[in-house]
Amino acid sequence: MRLFTLAFLLFTLYSRAQVTDSVAPKKDTSLIQMLDAGSASKKQYATGTFLTTRLINGHSVEMIGKGVLDIKIQHRFGTVNGGIYEFFGLDEASIRIGGDYGITDWLNVGIGRSSFEKQYDGFAKFRLLRQSKGGSPISLTGLAGIYITAIEFFDTTIADNFANRTSYVLQLFAARKFTEGLSLQLMPSWVHYNLVPNPGDPRDTYAIGIGGRQKLSRRISLNVEYYYRVGTTMQGTVNPFSVGFDIGTGGHVFQVMFTNSTGIAENQHIAKTTGTWGDGDIHFGFNISRVFNIGNKKKEEPKKW
Repeated sequence: MRLFTLAFLLFTLYSRAQVTDSVAPKKDTSLIQMLDAGSASKKQYATGTFLTTRLINGHSVEMIGKGVLDIKIQHRFGTVNGGIYEFFGLDEASIRIGGDYGITDWLNVGIGRSSFEKQYDGFAKFRLLRQSKGGSPISLTGLAGIYITAIEFFDTTIADNFANRTSYVLQLFAARKFTEGLSLQLMPSWVHYNLVPNPGDPRDTYAIGIGGRQKLSRRISLNVEYYYRVGTTMQGTVNPFSVGFDIGTGGHVFQVMFTNSTGIAENQHIAKTTGTWGDGDIHFGFNISRVFNIGNKKKEEPKKW
């Protein structure tokens, strides 16, 4: 926990030392407008810190606006070291389908279902701070999630009950948009499993994540995401690392990535990643995000920079 606190303080102090004098050009994608829908204010808020609410596997600091529905399809193929027999991973798949909804401009909820461990998930995501000129130097968002596996228990000595099928995640996302093209994010995280794979495994996994986005062109950006886990971790697991690209086309975002994580949900990729990049345990995958404004009223757009 001391590592989390020190990293966050250093990040905040460095952010306060940065000054952005120029006003960013107007965004050309309707997706960013829908992410910020209904946030009218006299303050000049930073928008488009990230292109969507997911960085790669994990969440970004971004929120969707009130009355906006974000449908996501997240797909990971098998590992490329499967060779031609597995068609370099294309014969296998891990997938999550879910939807996020904006209850208010500061509160989002979401549900999803992953094929990996046949898991259902639900989360609440809430905005605590928002980067603005003359105001907060960072954006700060929190997330609380619950995850329930439906996979069959083959060990009859394990009690098949709700508690043993459940795990939880708490996360904070602290991000700053330094320039029009560069954004960075810190992600202190806690994962708790009521039931772990091995008797000696810890039920709690602590991690500090770091991620970033660098625009390469008007509609394409490079994303990087890494979680460093602190203390004792589950046997055979490693730190997850992912790199990918965002491609924005209006209200539609297509993300492609390479990752050593099979699981997509927060509890899976932070605590249960087993693949190593050096051995070729790399999954090619993609996220597709499509947002729909299902609210009845369109509010005034906030000032943006």
